[in-house]
Amino acid sequence: MALILTLELLAGTWYIHFTNFPMWLKGDKLQPSFNYSIAEKNGKQGLTDIVRYQKNGKTKEIVGFDTPMNTENTQFKWRGKGLLALFVSRWEIKHYDEEQEWVLIYFSKTLVTPEGYDVITRKPKLSPAQESAIQDKLKALGMESILTRLNK
Repeated sequence: MALILTLELLAGTWYIHFTNFPMWLKGDKLQPSFNYSIAEKNGKQGLTDIVRYQKNGKTKEIVGFDTPMNTENTQFKWRGKGLLALFVSRWEIKHYDEEQEWVLIYFSKTLVTPEGYDVITRKPKLSPAQESAIQDKLKALGMESILTRLNK
């Protein structure tokens, strides 16, 4: 069965727990989260996308807009705001686990970032059951060795 999502299901705050993205693995940007809110841009509904993280004790933000690229709301085109408007990236939801409230995201390579994956959840801390469910799914997908657990 094909994955079909609404923007309402994606809206809100999601915390990154597993990743292979160098920006998060370097260790100087902590507690990354994606913060989505439904908005309209150029007559099309999408998601305002604010990536928040801590660096040197201060909250930093990267702001952009995610435009759905399919009717299932599983593929998006991100465009930055301000100077970042020069940058576009594409990302896709590969797995959505409604029961455990987590998502596996794939993002494509850009001029300044490699391709990669993030596992995001609704909660800043994982329960043992949630962590086990995520690990089991990543293993089934052959991805357990690709992603690194962020320290929480």
